[in-house]
Amino acid sequence: MSWIHSIKWDKDGLVPVIAQDYRTNKVLMFAWMNQEALELTQKNKKAFYWSRSRKKIWEKGEESGHLQNVHEIRLDCDGDVILLKIEQIENIACHTGRETCFYQKLDDKGMWVTDYPVMKEPKDIYKK
Repeated sequence: MSWIHSIKWDKDGLVPVIAQDYRTNKVLMFAWMNQEALELTQKNKKAFYWSRSRKKIWEKGEESGHLQNVHEIRLDCDGDVILLKIEQIENIACHTGRETCFYQKLDDKGMWVTDYPVMKEPKDIYKK
């Protein structure tokens, strides 16, 4: 049995993916992959994801230049979540121009607080 068949794909043929910095272990983003995106990721050592809204595969950083070099591909104990240990080029993983997509933290007052700054304005990243 091929390694790809060990994965428990959801009813839409997708698996959730967490991208984590391979040096710091900081969680940078969450996305989805279909089988083709995962095979491209494994083959090219670059992160490819499935866009549910655009219904297509996209390479992380294809527009922004903020590529993800893949160091490891890991599968969780249930076989239904992928963890990518990546090197984030230019240290910006989020389309908002931040290091991580998880830039909001719930404080003691029940309020979301932004605790990661914008490193580069999205209008300067995405020229479209």
